Amino acid sequence: MSDTEKTGVTHDISTNEAKRVPKRILSGLMNSLSAGVVPRQGAPYIAIGRTDEITALLSDLDRTAEGEAAMKFLIGRYGSGKSFLIQLMRGYALERGFVTADCNLSIERKLAGSSGAGLATYRELIRNLATKSSPDGGALTQILSTWLTDIKSELVTSGFEVGTDEFNRRVKSKIFSVMHKIENDVGGFETSYVISTYFAACEEDDENTKSACIKYLRGEYASKRDARAFLPNVSSVVTDANWYDRIRLLASLFSEIGYKGLVVFIDECVNLYKIPNRISRENNYERILTMYNNTLEGGAPHLMIIMAGTPQFLEDRRRGLFSYEALHSRLSDGKFGGGDYINMMGPVIRLKRLSKSELLALVLRVTSLHSQYYGWTPRISEDDPEKFVTACLSMAGADIMVTPREIIRDYIHVLNILYQNPTAVFSEIVKSDVTLAPSGEGDDDLVISDDEDEDMETKSRREPEQRRGSSSFDPNDIII
Repeated sequence: MSDTEKTGVTHDISTNEAKRVPKRILSGLMNSLSAGVVPRQGAPYIAIGRTDEITALLSDLDRTAEGEAAMKFLIGRYGSGKSFLIQLMRGYALERGFVTADCNLSIERKLAGSSGAGLATYRELIRNLATKSSPDGGALTQILSTWLTDIKSELVTSGFEVGTDEFNRRVKSKIFSVMHKIENDVGGFETSYVISTYFAACEEDDENTKSACIKYLRGEYASKRDARAFLPNVSSVVTDANWYDRIRLLASLFSEIGYKGLVVFIDECVNLYKIPNRISRENNYERILTMYNNTLEGGAPHLMIIMAGTPQFLEDRRRGLFSYEALHSRLSDGKFGGGDYINMMGPVIRLKRLSKSELLALVLRVTSLHSQYYGWTPRISEDDPEKFVTACLSMAGADIMVTPREIIRDYIHVLNILYQNPTAVFSEIVKSDVTLAPSGEGDDDLVISDDEDEDMETKSRREPEQRRGSSSFDPNDIII
């Protein structure tokens, strides 16, 4: 196998692969990469490296399709490619017949909370529910409609006439046979009742009832009383406490109606590490422990969960997952191995920095896409991309600061200057303009106050006084 085949490196900036990128996807790719964010579509067009990680995750996908469950933690520094790998795997899962759901955790969205933070995460996951035919999200109604259509098509193929009593009876019978399989799960009775009601409303063109059913499945009812105004037989609604049970239930339902299962992607888990209150933080870690035990013990068939976070989110013994002893014992590396050996079969996948050849391949791929998007031939020599990568990796602190995000963003900046300035020369731009600034890395090194249970308002009043009494900056004053 040639070096080009191994690394994907090519010096042809107008490759056939680049020419095949649809304009809509190409536009999203360039806009996202220029801004330093991960494109929601088109990730395979710029996928370089990560072969071992992708192989391991695809193996878990195969087992999930067969009825098992999996949970993986993608750990890497800011800009190392966690979010990109998530979007890449999301595309692979959709192509393989899975339903996917993804969300980013934030101040408002957590895994557990008493003020709707967990429910907000569930709502975001359902809002981003996607299938191969609806990759942009919002696929809940499409999934149900496709299922009903498939049932009717199967009956028509079997010789039953549409609209007859026998035809309608068999439609209801097929729906009931699937609903019966999930009724014994937590929340199964309510979900079965709501979906059956939804299908009945579809037949009767009852838009109000259909809307109420979808609203229930999305977790948009604040209380049982509100839900019972439209769905009188429901005895519970989706809450902070039970939203994960509903996710498990949906995974079972999707597998019963023809999909391979459900893959859930949860990014920006570092926001759990930043929760200032210890009890609240540990409640979220308790939820992770529940999800981990449930999937690994076989309690969530056809469900795969992938969570992404920074090394501090995992390894910090004061605030990270390792501060919760039950998770530390499950997620820490074994006593043997390590060093130069990599274990991709464990629950934690640590993302290593891309090699120089992989970074060069990435830069060349971006050159091809930029050329196609703007319809021009970049004024660069065959050696310029390699010189750019070498310059980046030669900078002080490159081992820590340089990530694919910084390299792509700054390289597109150079290409934009060349495109807009006909007299600009690549070597002059790189020599004077290329700098690599960390995108959020400094957040990992912030020192967080140990006095976590102190009232936050009291802290905010105390901080100005501390600053007035000290002429030097003290990192311990920083509170996240």
